[in-house]
Amino acid sequence: MIQIQNIKKEFGEQTIFNDASLLIASQERVGIVGKNGSGKSTLFKILLNEEHLDGGNIQIPKNYSLGHLSQHLHFEKDTVYEEACSILKPNEDGWLDTHSVEAILFGLGFNQESLNISPALLSGGFQIRLNLAKVLAAEPNILLLDEPTNYLDIVSTRWLARFLRGWKGELLLITHDKKFMDSVCTHTAAIYQNKFRKIQGSVDKLLETIATEEEVALRTAENDAKKREQLEKVIERFRFKASKAAMVQSKIKAVEKLSNTETPTNTPTLDFSFTEASFPGKRLSKIENLSFAYEKGKDLISNLSLEIFKGDKIAVIGPNGRGKTTLLNLLASELQPTQGEISLNPNVKINYFGQTNINRLNLDNTVEEEIQSALKDFTRGKARTLAGLMMFSGDAAMKKIRVLSGGERSRVLLAKILATECNCLLLDEPTNHLDMDSIESLLEALETFSGTAIVVSHDEALLHAFAQRLVVFDGGECFVFNGTYKEFLETVGWKEEKEISEFTPEKKQTHKPKEDRKARADYVAMRSKLLKPLEQKIKKLEEAIQFFENQTSELESLLVEISAGSDGEKISETAKKLDNAKEKIESLFVEWETASTELETLKEKYPL
Repeated sequence: MIQIQNIKKEFGEQTIFNDASLLIASQERVGIVGKNGSGKSTLFKILLNEEHLDGGNIQIPKNYSLGHLSQHLHFEKDTVYEEACSILKPNEDGWLDTHSVEAILFGLGFNQESLNISPALLSGGFQIRLNLAKVLAAEPNILLLDEPTNYLDIVSTRWLARFLRGWKGELLLITHDKKFMDSVCTHTAAIYQNKFRKIQGSVDKLLETIATEEEVALRTAENDAKKREQLEKVIERFRFKASKAAMVQSKIKAVEKLSNTETPTNTPTLDFSFTEASFPGKRLSKIENLSFAYEKGKDLISNLSLEIFKGDKIAVIGPNGRGKTTLLNLLASELQPTQGEISLNPNVKINYFGQTNINRLNLDNTVEEEIQSALKDFTRGKARTLAGLMMFSGDAAMKKIRVLSGGERSRVLLAKILATECNCLLLDEPTNHLDMDSIESLLEALETFSGTAIVVSHDEALLHAFAQRLVVFDGGECFVFNGTYKEFLETVGWKEEKEISEFTPEKKQTHKPKEDRKARADYVAMRSKLLKPLEQKIKKLEEAIQFFENQTSELESLLVEISAGSDGEKISETAKKLDNAKEKIESLFVEWETASTELETLKEKYPL
């Protein structure tokens, strides 16, 4: 358990946290959300003593260990396997649980062959994965994971989600992937107005809660302003009349009691809108028997045939290093096929957001100049406007490209793409370095784009919402799937995901009752005696939670309604009832989670 109490943190004139408090209770898995620059990574640095506090304190129990995915790469052992096992400590019996390390490595995309090579020979992405494996295998009290899926493919991301759902300690997770966060976390906390707002439940539930509170705050502020104005007129009118002195004093006190609630301030987010070029035909491209291999390498793509039409929304999916980016490079004519042919309609205008395209930005240009360079007739005013949409407002537009972070350079490249007319988008992992709101904006832009879009992504939320057809790289094959991602999972599934399960250590055999009928009956009766009270308790808790959630919904609606009036006493009374109901829900959820965990433990111990 970690208690963050009234912390303050500033960088120059920028306030990150102001009197912010947060509790991470036992076995809670908390997702941290907030816009880019709101302080998510700063929070981790504070917890790790890499940044100092300007006020407040953090209470961490003695001997409580923190596990953090470090981007610093330092390996001491000769092989991947030895490096991963180096963090293990002997258990009570004096032996090392190397099987768990193997399961983690295979889950994160390593194969048997890669276990015996030097960590120094791994790609940067797999070196990060090795660091992640060491963190998970060390089993700290709390995991601090900042964008852990950035270096994982779909299969590894899905495995990590399953692993974290079974995590017995605490977890603080930062990720742009809302679906991943919701599937893993028990609670969600927003960094909002320089404070924390935490609830039990999903990201959407938290955002709905904040939106409701903003509406109430706005109505309250408006009502208080009107009431203040009325009272001040009365005070001013009778201020110098002795007979009205007592009344004036009471009005002054009434003004002082009025809320000084500030109206919520909007924080900027990215705003996407692609510039479309007309396309008179139907078919943009025809791919026939396409094969590609780098010199002395095996085929990444073999005998792929595909027709791409106007308005197609195609997702290219699969594990890392299998050919997804290569396919986009071939479509963009930056590589030539080893065999086969790609024919493009002469009216096709391609915009390509690629992983390496960021390196083509002019480092000596400012953000404004680089955006302006996208088109010859692009005026400075238009460049400034587009820079602002990409969160480079004011002086930020005059920053040199060379001083920008990788995420900021990605936004500059996106701005150039938005400025350029096209009828075919090629996007390689476009959601990396974007926050959740910006991803939503990107998805809306893709949905309204009437041209063709081909996207490489491991973001399953994007795949579910966007993809109408798939190009799949899996199990050494590359094939076209004419259907949605959901249909692919239901009918085909990931071959590599099935292979991972082969390396997962089998659970220890639990006690099984004797097979004779009497022993079986006694076992079932004993099991029922243990489980039934918990099941009844859970049912009652769920009914109570539902009752108070209904009550909360009614009170929120009532509060919004009465906030339009001037009955401050009724508003205050209703708000107090609402707070009490929310507190009751929180405490009930804690009881429910404890009882549910106990029930699942007993079910595992006494299976049928």
